Amino acid sequence: MMRLFDTHCHLDFDCFSADFRQHIESAQQHGVERFILPAIGPSNWQKLISLSQQYSALYYALGIHPLFIDQQSQHSFTELRLLLEQHQGLCVAVGECGLDAMIDVDMELQERIFVQQVDIANEFKLPLILHSRKTHNRLLQILKQKQFEFGGVLHGFSGSYQQAMQFVERGFYIGVGGVITYPRANKTRQAIAQLAVENLVLETDAPDMPLNGHQGKANHPKMIGEILSCLASLKGLPEQTIAEIVWKNSNSAFDICE
Repeated sequence: MMRLFDTHCHLDFDCFSADFRQHIESAQQHGVERFILPAIGPSNWQKLISLSQQYSALYYALGIHPLFIDQQSQHSFTELRLLLEQHQGLCVAVGECGLDAMIDVDMELQERIFVQQVDIANEFKLPLILHSRKTHNRLLQILKQKQFEFGGVLHGFSGSYQQAMQFVERGFYIGVGGVITYPRANKTRQAIAQLAVENLVLETDAPDMPLNGHQGKANHPKMIGEILSCLASLKGLPEQTIAEIVWKNSNSAFDICE
């Protein structure tokens, strides 16, 4: 059985709460042994901590997603530092955080909140889980300015090979999700086909980003095998070979023992 790692899923969302254990077991039956649950903001930090204490397969990240930024967000960093001090070793990254040019949240505020999260990741020597929509260049500028060196994952990648490589050169892995299952996502499929498997990790973003053929349904970590299969066909390599490499990459990205 292949060992699979969903490096980005929101299992704490309400749609999974009715039968949470069943959702974990269903994914495990499809070979998913580990999961990372990134935060969206202070509203779900405690829930992520609690779930990870109940299920050893769950890891989590704490941060503020750009979509959930408000004027109160800048007052949350004292709590974030406190939680990271209390849960060192359990929290494996800062995130999901980043910039999004497609939402109605002031970009200056987004940048201010993101910069503070980069500072905290530097302080605690933690990787970042990056969210980026139409903001790759600005994110790279900030990471360079802050001399950030702890890597992480560029989540939900859709872009060119050149854009991906700029993040790889800064120590980031590229998060490969359901986008590659859509034949029309040509630029992203070509970019992923060109990238070395050693630079990739797999993710579902469940319940979001449903795979081709599953539009309109909630996505699920058990679908990661289908993303792997699509990646194998893009790369022209056996699924087992890719599974072994991305398993190593996923643990390495978050400094988790294999």
